[in-house]
Amino acid sequence: MKKSIWSTLSILAMLSLLLLAACGNTNEEASKEKKEEPKAEDTSYSVEHAMGTTEIPDTPERVVILTNEGTEALLALGVKPVGAVMSWDQDPWYEHISADMEGVEVVGDESEVNIEKIAELQPDLIIGNKIRQEAVYDQLKAIAPTVFSEDLAGDWKINFELYANALNLTEKGQEVMAEYDQKVEDVKTALGDKVNQEISVVRFSSRPTRIYYTDSFSGVIFDQLGFKRAAHQEKLFTPDNKMGNFAVEVDKELIPEMDADSLFYFTYADSTAVEEEWTNDPLWKNLTAVKEGNAHKVSDITWNTAGGVLAANIMLDDIEKIFTEK
Repeated sequence: MKKSIWSTLSILAMLSLLLLAACGNTNEEASKEKKEEPKAEDTSYSVEHAMGTTEIPDTPERVVILTNEGTEALLALGVKPVGAVMSWDQDPWYEHISADMEGVEVVGDESEVNIEKIAELQPDLIIGNKIRQEAVYDQLKAIAPTVFSEDLAGDWKINFELYANALNLTEKGQEVMAEYDQKVEDVKTALGDKVNQEISVVRFSSRPTRIYYTDSFSGVIFDQLGFKRAAHQEKLFTPDNKMGNFAVEVDKELIPEMDADSLFYFTYADSTAVEEEWTNDPLWKNLTAVKEGNAHKVSDITWNTAGGVLAANIMLDDIEKIFTEK
């Protein structure tokens, strides 16, 4: 009887050991499988900008853009914003971007953005500019990750690179820049020694009229092409000029300083009367560029106001056409 009991106990002990071993193997295999499961890919990235560093959780799909040149950058990168500030003095978009902006919501203008409208659009990225919208940065970043460019000077390429990084499209941005730089070289080759002449750029406006220089939108493009600036204009751009090498504000008595081998002028939207007044002035008519037919009226929008990559490409086309048709 005792022997039978001990046999039964032995069998039960062996079964328990086998069961524990099986459970151990199962847990070990489960643990191994768990370790081998691939981790979810982290698609977040950070962008340094004028207001600090912003963490962006994923490649944005709903973007609101708050500058005109930024709108051009997005379109060139193949991104259609859900909301954008209206083009300066247009209703609501410049002609050269109008078709691509169909259906995009207007969120105010660069100087006064509509916070409520931006929030309604539920963006996952907002791109703005420190000069224009610093006062509302905290309100914007409470809506969505927000990236600000520092300046709105003539070298639009600096902001373009930031915008491409913010959109997680750095490689695409490099491709767009490479295409643009190649176009510059192609135009430069087509113009030949014509780039050796001196040029001048003027904007007629009641705000007031300006001579634009090397740090302006047009100035940067002319510089990349290799054009020289009118030498006599250097004295206007002294250290005390409030706009640096961007532009200088002038009165009519400085019309002679506008002269050059080739003169380009454009007129702000509401300043047609100013243009007529100045171009009918005897000082203007006495300019060498005017008398020799080398004063060219061009678009204020694509040569100055739009300020982005699309306008830059149009300006290159204009320059090539003007100089090759002469």
